[in-house]
Amino acid sequence: MATMGVNMAIRNDHELHKRRVKSNLLLGLVLGGFVTLVFAITMVKLKDGQLMEAFNHTLRNSLLEKSK
Repeated sequence: MATMGVNMAIRNDHELHKRRVKSNLLLGLVLGGFVTLVFAITMVKLKDGQLMEAFNHTLRNSLLEKSK
């Protein structure tokens, strides 16, 4: 039983496996790029957070008419 691993031959990858690896790497790069894009857009939008006001059922000063 100890010599079982000695007789196993090293196989070359089939062409299909090579293409699959390439397509998986490409898909990983595309998904990574998308995540980076979403992160960058989020950071740009949060950069000036005082101007962003969410709807939270409260009275906001920016919605009130300014009296002269």
